[in-house]
Amino acid sequence: MVSLLGSRDELLHAIEQAFGDDIDIHVRGNEITVTGPEGETALVSRLFTEMLELLKGGTQLTPDAVERSLAMLRGESDARPAEVLTLDVLSSRGRTIRPKTLNQRRYVDAIDKHTIVFGIGPAGTGKTYLAMAKAVRALQDKKVNRIILTRPAVEAGERLGFLPGTLYEKIDPYLRPLYDALHDMVDPDSIPRLMAAGTIEVAPLAYMRGRTLNDSFIILDEAQNTSPEQMKMFLTRLGFGSKVVVTGDVTQVDLPNGQQSGLRVVQGILEGVEDIHFCHLDSRDVVRHKLVTDIVDAYNRYDEEQVPAFKQGAAGRGGARKRGR
Repeated sequence: MVSLLGSRDELLHAIEQAFGDDIDIHVRGNEITVTGPEGETALVSRLFTEMLELLKGGTQLTPDAVERSLAMLRGESDARPAEVLTLDVLSSRGRTIRPKTLNQRRYVDAIDKHTIVFGIGPAGTGKTYLAMAKAVRALQDKKVNRIILTRPAVEAGERLGFLPGTLYEKIDPYLRPLYDALHDMVDPDSIPRLMAAGTIEVAPLAYMRGRTLNDSFIILDEAQNTSPEQMKMFLTRLGFGSKVVVTGDVTQVDLPNGQQSGLRVVQGILEGVEDIHFCHLDSRDVVRHKLVTDIVDAYNRYDEEQVPAFKQGAAGRGGARKRGR
């Protein structure tokens, strides 16, 4: 009961807060009584059932896990939180990496089923992290011989100028996020050895040209900063026995003004091609601080408000020119 309700009943309080004044929950010993409208009491009952299944599966319950479970039960799909949140992607260094939302579970399943998968969504949705975990797992299971991690070396709205040091020292800042994720999943002491042997390679996208990548798990990160030509170049590196995951956020493009994003263009070109899957995540899949979800939603609302204003302004300018003639 302590595991179910949480330390100082924090999980119980999270449930009560989620349902507000619609229900009353009373706990006496090992018995839980729920009073309220029939639909809401049935939902609370299902939630407690799923929480018990999660506990039996070895999942440690947190307020966040409870909120995500409730969101799944309230959703339109028939997905069960006990099935989504207990999938072990990778166990490493004393922790287990699992999907935390239904879309993340679909993303992980798509990587298993398809040769090329595009993970498209805002920051914090686990696109790169889960792909990295699947890559490490594939290497451990000897499904591939090496992992190749790449991303375009594009500044995020800044001009850094000439960086000091060797070529690798210059490109290291751009690739640092990939190293950070790798250190979470692989023993840090073994990473230099694996990289020296070519088992793990972290390189800028420009290094991919002219190569054929066989028996590899290849991840292209920050793909929104590729040009259409770079995206085509990268995808055609695919060799036999390899798997490709492309991740990116089309709302955070750092390319120079007027240059198209390869990630935006490729959706229209490859949608519907067999063995290629596009997986879309949204603010509900953010697994960082709750404020990140609110920030993503706020920016989406702002962008939607700007589009009608932009169209109206364009129409006004066009009309003025017409009257001038």
